[in-house]
Amino acid sequence: MDRLDNTIRPYAWGSPTAIPHLLGTEPTGEPQAEMWMGAHPGAPSRTGRGTLVEVIDADPEKELGPAAVARFGPRLPFLLKILAAGAPLSLQVHPDLEQAKEGYADEERRGIPVDAPHRNYKDANHKPELICALTEFDGLCGFRDPLAAAGLLDDLGIDSLKPYVDLLHAHPEDAALREVLTAILTADPEEMSRTVAEAATACTRLGGAYAPYADIAHHYPGDPGVIAAMLLNHVRLQPGEALYLGAGVPHAYLNGLGVEIMANSDNVLRCGLTPKHVDVPELLRIVRFRPSDPGVLRPEASPDGEELYETPIDEFRLSRYVLPEAGSAHDLTRATPQILLCTAGTVRVGEHDLTPGRSVFVPAGEKAEVSGTGTLFRATVVA
Repeated sequence: MDRLDNTIRPYAWGSPTAIPHLLGTEPTGEPQAEMWMGAHPGAPSRTGRGTLVEVIDADPEKELGPAAVARFGPRLPFLLKILAAGAPLSLQVHPDLEQAKEGYADEERRGIPVDAPHRNYKDANHKPELICALTEFDGLCGFRDPLAAAGLLDDLGIDSLKPYVDLLHAHPEDAALREVLTAILTADPEEMSRTVAEAATACTRLGGAYAPYADIAHHYPGDPGVIAAMLLNHVRLQPGEALYLGAGVPHAYLNGLGVEIMANSDNVLRCGLTPKHVDVPELLRIVRFRPSDPGVLRPEASPDGEELYETPIDEFRLSRYVLPEAGSAHDLTRATPQILLCTAGTVRVGEHDLTPGRSVFVPAGEKAEVSGTGTLFRATVVA
């Protein structure tokens, strides 16, 4: 197995302290948003044998196992991250697999460069994802009931929001949500900026359920995404709880430290809270306009100590082991590739001692005996 040396991405929304605190290193003063573990070409993990991309490319069947290669091709189908949000991320959705293939083929046909700022589809893959909280973690996930969203907006007492309130009382619900989001994202920018400023003042005054939106407005003054965010469920995860985010579900992470896993894709359609490109027509094609509960996940424990976060897709499988005693040992050998990440204590994996934030890549079928006292996350695939 290979100890991983991982890249930390300095996105502006990242916390300057959360990842250094986990790793036991000194903060640099710059934001440290995500630490990537895997074989994504944008920032592949490094090993003693080269980058993880190079290691897998040299012998995919040996590293990934025949079943995973047959199912997903000669590449690691997931990307594991530690994510540290110090400010809200962009409000966004991800396409399903068919939409991603169609969108990618269309942009390729039109000759839009992959690195163009107005490009939506960087690849032909979908991007389901799962976030598991390591600290208290705030996010937005899925549409509220339209009547609940109408009440939230109405109580702000802002005249320019009254038309949205009226629309949210219409039926059917999916059409009401579609019409309101469209109106928000296509409103006159100057008028919307004034509305957002009024909403920010009202949210600050009201506090309570409005506090998250006051904070969002502080970071993104005048952005229509502030109003769009109020259509969504606010959720606060406790450590160990998780959210699964499937295709078409609008979401945003607001604050906190977590372990994130996703299919290996860069496809994002943004709804707001960003200076980046917002393609409204394509966004409206992808969003699923139906109210839903955020669906907080808690792990299902098995007799061998594995705690699994159940999801409906096969490109990734995330679980954790909480090891209470140094003498206990677990055999994690598996016929599929694994990344094992320590988030607390000291865990020994084979010949490697892992402390918080440290990880290893375990090729398919390689012996992986784990012992120690701490918490270990296991990322693999279903094949």
